[in-house]
Amino acid sequence: MMKKGILTILVLLPFVAQLALLPFVNKIGPIVFGLPFFHFWLFLWIVLTPLCTYGIYQLQKSKGGLE
Repeated sequence: MMKKGILTILVLLPFVAQLALLPFVNKIGPIVFGLPFFHFWLFLWIVLTPLCTYGIYQLQKSKGGLE
């Protein structure tokens, strides 16, 4: 049951972060690593989305769902 909840979070997190939260992060300040916050947010999720996908893969693999 715990794995199903984690799986659901890993599936939904990139969609929520990249689509639903965009109106709230659509601002120039603060500047992070020389980028406006909006661009930093998008770049951050370009990096984090494959990590979520890898987590989903590992959970499915441990359940035997990939055979």
